[in-house]
Amino acid sequence: MQKTIATRPFGRTGQEVTCVGLGGEGILRTYNREIEAREVIAAAAGEGITYFDSAQAYAGSQGYLGSFWRENGELRRHIFQASKSARRDKNGALADLDNSLQTMGLAYLDLWQIHDLRTEADLLALESPGGALEAFVEAREKGLVRFIGITGHQDPHILTQALTRWPVDAVLLPVNPVEGVIGGFLDQTLPAALDRGLAVIAMKVLGGAHYLAPEAGVTAELLIRYALSHAVSLVIVGCSTPREVSTLARAGRDFSPLSVQERQELEAAFRPFASRLAYYRHW
Repeated sequence: MQKTIATRPFGRTGQEVTCVGLGGEGILRTYNREIEAREVIAAAAGEGITYFDSAQAYAGSQGYLGSFWRENGELRRHIFQASKSARRDKNGALADLDNSLQTMGLAYLDLWQIHDLRTEADLLALESPGGALEAFVEAREKGLVRFIGITGHQDPHILTQALTRWPVDAVLLPVNPVEGVIGGFLDQTLPAALDRGLAVIAMKVLGGAHYLAPEAGVTAELLIRYALSHAVSLVIVGCSTPREVSTLARAGRDFSPLSVQERQELEAAFRPFASRLAYYRHW
């Protein structure tokens, strides 16, 4: 009998999620590739993955997921569906939420995230009267979303400020050996999130596949193990094929934490190139 994917608490929400989730990148961040996208979504659901990522900005991702959930409605009570809005004003964010729900054919989202925090100006716009933070809190109060969160991969100081000041349930941040070298997200933002009892979702785990070097032993499984060895709720990885989904699921089933020495050795391998490899901090 196949071993199930391990689950972890989603912060202090009382919800459990699989320790690996299907990211909204990969094949989902395309248009007009319905067959391939459906194969990946079906593979993830079939493997027992319960967390599915998406965003208003991720091309056809919401449409692909919506098509699949409409035809497989019995799965809805088992899945944890997330999406995001990058709008900074209340009305724009609410319009995005309405679009997300209609496109995915859902009555509610499990997690709705303020997408891609970068600057002090973002924080000011979001938390000012009429800012999008009002929309997120209101949507949670009305039951249109169960939980709300924030995401960011550029400035750990900005993300830490937001999770400290705002009434959010979750944070999505980069977790990989490059971050272990550079510092910021893992030694500042992550501890601050844990102090508040927030769910922590790890992204940029494979560095968009740029960090993979199988000939040197740096495999997807190793990088996923690295991320899961931190105090995160789950790791999300965008996949382009069912085979990649299988690798992700297997990492969740067979997870064993890296030792402190193994983590340090992996970080040491990335140290000479860390600044260059943190490309997502400069988008």
